[in-house]
Amino acid sequence: MMRKLKLIWDFRGPDALKIAEHHEVHLKEYIKLEKLNLNITGFETISDVHAIAFMVVAEDQMKPIRDALKPHRGQVYTE
Repeated sequence: MMRKLKLIWDFRGPDALKIAEHHEVHLKEYIKLEKLNLNITGFETISDVHAIAFMVVAEDQMKPIRDALKPHRGQVYTE
């Protein structure tokens, strides 16, 4: 089974959660526009001033998506 990777965008400041939530909308638009078979996106609060938006991709899909969307970091995804 192919490893899954979590591509992560970090947002900091008092509006971090609102920005991360909005960024997820754009990730879903990208998935639809590119007709990708991806269904795991989201956003999380890390602290009062740090939130993330994320997208989970199969390892073999990662490079073109990474190059197009420029996530800040990534990690192996575990369910």
